[in-house]
Amino acid sequence: MADSPTVVNSSEVHNPALRHHFADMEQQRESSEFGMWVFLITEIMFFGGMFAAYMIYRYLYYPSWAAGSEKMDFWYGTINTVVLICSSLTMALAVHSAQVGRRKLLVTLLIITMLFGVTFLVIKGVEYHGHWVKNEFPGAGFHVEDVDAAAAVHIELFFSLYWAMTGFHALHMLIGIGIVALITYFSWRGKYGPDYHNPVEITGLYWHFVDLIWIYLYPLLYLISHTHKA
Repeated sequence: MADSPTVVNSSEVHNPALRHHFADMEQQRESSEFGMWVFLITEIMFFGGMFAAYMIYRYLYYPSWAAGSEKMDFWYGTINTVVLICSSLTMALAVHSAQVGRRKLLVTLLIITMLFGVTFLVIKGVEYHGHWVKNEFPGAGFHVEDVDAAAAVHIELFFSLYWAMTGFHALHMLIGIGIVALITYFSWRGKYGPDYHNPVEITGLYWHFVDLIWIYLYPLLYLISHTHKA
């Protein structure tokens, strides 16, 4: 018996957003999401190396790690954590708005998400400036008071990882803001709706990943001294 012919939705075939190498919009959506997850796995491995180094040296030099954490501004870190949690909420709501075809709300939520991202970077920039003024940047000019030379070397190692981890995170946040800005422009042009909103979804995945990295960085860098003093 001959196989039954495959029925293809003609509206999907003629959807201008459907690329020629996909059978339908659902396959295109699943493929792009899978590609984003693969990319995020490589990012996890990238940050994972720094997290592994952090945990090893924290185990070896915990008193110096606690002393280094005392140099962090608890409130800057806490406010930035709240800011990013709020940005994840607005991004999730933006994805939902795209799915239900609420274009104006989608654009508004994406703009708010970008503003949260910019707020995070501004606060982080102020914090970085404070560390720089206090000579808390690894190198020839690095200096901490009231510690011996051996402890100072280990605290400098803490700051090396602090600058590397938070610096790369800030770079990812900056890239994320740029991507959201591009998605916002296309959303304003009416490109996304119930039939095609995949770019908004995968942008949301990236944004949530960047926020999640900070959720791990915050306690590891800012809360050691508080646990130490308890």
